[in-house]
Amino acid sequence: MSTFLLQRDQVLRALPPQKLFIGGKWVDSDSSEVLEVRSPSTGELLGKVPHASAKDVARAVESARGAWDAWRLTPPFERAAACHRIADRILARKEQIATIISLEQGKPYIAEALPEVEETAENFRIAAEDVKRLETPIIPARDPNKRLFTFKVAIGTWGIITPWNFPTVIPSEYFGPGIAAGNTIVFKPAEQTPLAGYFLAQCMAEADLPPGVFNLITGLGPTTGDALVSHPGIDGIGLTGETHTGDTIQRRAGVKKLLMELGGNGPQIVLEDADLQRAAKAAAFGAYFNAGQVCCATERVLVDRRVHKDFLDLVVQEAKNIKVGDPFLEGVHMGPMNNLPVLEKTERHLADARQRGARVVVGGKRLANQATNFFFEPTVIDNVTPEMLLNNEETFGPVVPVITVDNYEQAIKLANATGYGLQMAIFTQDIDKAFYFADRLRSGNVVINDTTDYWEAHEPFGGGGGTKSGYGRLGGRFTFDDMTHLKTVALHINNLTPKRSA
Repeated sequence: MSTFLLQRDQVLRALPPQKLFIGGKWVDSDSSEVLEVRSPSTGELLGKVPHASAKDVARAVESARGAWDAWRLTPPFERAAACHRIADRILARKEQIATIISLEQGKPYIAEALPEVEETAENFRIAAEDVKRLETPIIPARDPNKRLFTFKVAIGTWGIITPWNFPTVIPSEYFGPGIAAGNTIVFKPAEQTPLAGYFLAQCMAEADLPPGVFNLITGLGPTTGDALVSHPGIDGIGLTGETHTGDTIQRRAGVKKLLMELGGNGPQIVLEDADLQRAAKAAAFGAYFNAGQVCCATERVLVDRRVHKDFLDLVVQEAKNIKVGDPFLEGVHMGPMNNLPVLEKTERHLADARQRGARVVVGGKRLANQATNFFFEPTVIDNVTPEMLLNNEETFGPVVPVITVDNYEQAIKLANATGYGLQMAIFTQDIDKAFYFADRLRSGNVVINDTTDYWEAHEPFGGGGGTKSGYGRLGGRFTFDDMTHLKTVALHINNLTPKRSA
């Protein structure tokens, strides 16, 4: 532990000045208010950041808009090189960034924080390569004297607002394509995890990104976030967050371009022919990875009645194998939950289920004898029914709710009934059944025979059309479709007609 304490102190000392990053410089806030950042695993004060005012937001937006013309006209290969430099700087600071993620977010350092930093760098590298290949069609013209060209063009200045569950990888899903495409950024990280954002800003500066292309402001959503969303100088809003937050932002943003990845309550469907051991491991991983605080977590498991008991026994054993504790200790699978509201929501959902007849098989309460009261037992709860909150809402905690179904149509109906449609999973060894379900599940993403938590950095990820899980796509070249607009240029030519020979 002494080694960890030394590492922690070194990282905290290495933090950039806890100010605002505007126009390529660390500057003081117009506001005297500050926000405390505390570790959910120890309760210790990690730092204080400014609660940025509306004037601060205006300064950041002005800086970003001032940088946009030059940046959008910078050749894409130069913008790609900048993204590669940012990735290099992130990897050079990998241990520092992973340490601050574990400190302020709570996820295990080795199992989750280090891989998050690596994927953060990967998102910049993917964007750097994709921007070189933004091919657009030349459209046939009716007029023989016209040629119609199309170009993907940066939208302008984006306000990016991201949550606390993945403090660097989710922002990078916007930053990589946004910067590579020629946009400029004003970033507001979650107030629970702003310090990782400071390291990202430092990496931008070290990569010689032109001043104003990336700006960082810190503060609360209803104040700083609202000032950013409603500012007339912002052209687009990128949000990953809860559905009700997305609804609020949509109302405040007006006609701005919106890219939103919102909530989910991903069902995992287990058919009678499934590999039950694999299904149980996937459910446990999907529910306990990052303490269940993932938008595509396994929020409920719909199990065929014929295999219900066998599946339940297996997933209970998986839950018992999860080691909960200090995120810096070797062998720990799950750290604390990040904050009190999400913890209390998990408890509220479990209490509702108990009152309605569900049975907690393992877990179900906070862990005693920990440094804070944010540590929660890996939980499996059986006899969950459709009217319960566990089925209908996004719990965002380490819970496997088990729901028994009698046939395929009931499973499909329950999966689609909540209005969420981010990511769903189906377990079967029959490819015909797999695609029968995939065709009928109203979801942006469907995973066959793996966890709802499965994704790759370059795949298109986002809510199904007409669901509460958002719209647009994050991931690889698909994000460019949302962070650019298609410009058509019509060129008049003198179409010379060959002269006929005499």
